Amino acid sequence: MADAGWFHYRDGALHCEDVAVAELAEQWGTPLYVYSRAGLVERYRAIRDAFAARNALVCFSVKSCPNLSILSLLAAEGSGFDVVSGGELRRVLAAGGVPERIVFAGVGKTEEEIEFALRRGILMFNVESRAELEVIEAVGRRVGRPAPVAIRVNPDVDARAHEKTTTGKKGTKFGIDSDAVEDLVREAAGRPGLAVRGVHVHLGSPIMGPEPYVRALDRLLPLIERLRAVGAPVDSLNLGGGFCISYTGEETARPREYAEAVDSRLEKSRCPVIIIEPGRYVAGSCAVLLTRVIYRKETRAGKRFLICDAAMNDLVRPTLYDAFHRIWPVRSAEGMPAVLRADDAPGGLTSEVVDVVGPVCETGDFLARARALPRLEGGDLLAVFDVGAYGFAMSSNYNARPRAAEVLVGGSQARPIRRRETFDDMVGPEREYLR
Repeated sequence: MADAGWFHYRDGALHCEDVAVAELAEQWGTPLYVYSRAGLVERYRAIRDAFAARNALVCFSVKSCPNLSILSLLAAEGSGFDVVSGGELRRVLAAGGVPERIVFAGVGKTEEEIEFALRRGILMFNVESRAELEVIEAVGRRVGRPAPVAIRVNPDVDARAHEKTTTGKKGTKFGIDSDAVEDLVREAAGRPGLAVRGVHVHLGSPIMGPEPYVRALDRLLPLIERLRAVGAPVDSLNLGGGFCISYTGEETARPREYAEAVDSRLEKSRCPVIIIEPGRYVAGSCAVLLTRVIYRKETRAGKRFLICDAAMNDLVRPTLYDAFHRIWPVRSAEGMPAVLRADDAPGGLTSEVVDVVGPVCETGDFLARARALPRLEGGDLLAVFDVGAYGFAMSSNYNARPRAAEVLVGGSQARPIRRRETFDDMVGPEREYLR
């Protein structure tokens, strides 16, 4: 049996650091997201240190985990931030993030968002299209400040991520085709509202090894030299994010492996500013979702269901991406197997094959299908692992369900970082219009 990072079994009970998570469920209810402070700090430092030889600016991807307390924790560690909306930018600023360490990505920045970001003095915009570049330039002229930009290049590299999270191939909405970048930069040269600072690439997520980054850099390096030849002082190279985590407990590539694989190419770029944008790697393994079994259900055909109080509105990844997450009872005398895969039966344990589902009125509402688990009864607690990235961040109020509470654990202490939503929270924006 094995630990799951900062989540481990002690005397048959799952703990986050030194706190028994069952106690958290009793205090704050379920569904409940529980984060490890030590995990977040350790993962951030691991990726920062891996790229230390290039003095890379680590810009945490806010879309993966936008809680203010977590952003504040990372800001105190010196993290920069990658934002994709004005709302995310405001979150970072509210959490104490430094504007000069913020990059603004995303294909649909509005004029209002651009002006707000420019007036706040962010480090850079990652430009996704010619039309966007023209709007940024116009805003820069109006504000009287050249807008610093990096051109997001679509290198047509297949990183073999999920089809819905692949972003570096032609045919996606992201970036500018590499063969169009040079002309665009030439046109931008000398415009008073722009300062072309660099190039940006993001291939998707999760990327299971360094090879796609190597291929992308091999396409970017000649382009960087051509851009310099037409007068663009390319001094920054943003490698994006997408670094993988393990959802099964098996070994995966570590940050140092990615860094070592691309280091010589980063050196050849001659860019003094290197930026990376991890989200999943930092936050993904640092949280569990606690859910309580409401009912058992078995059909005459022998199909078994565990109907839980967490649903697709709390964690949509299994439904949206067919994503696998380890799920295991919070109380387990044997702990949890070191590795759990979708089709594994836990060796040496009495188990049954069940679908773990929620109360939402959709057949697609599930957390796991055909999963071998020890027998559980109504009232038992389950933990869904590795949900720190794109877990709560993608939750919703579908079926008029309040979003979960969030708790941050540090050592033997736990504190709430988001209270559970109430009915009034959900209907507040509508009440004033009720007739």
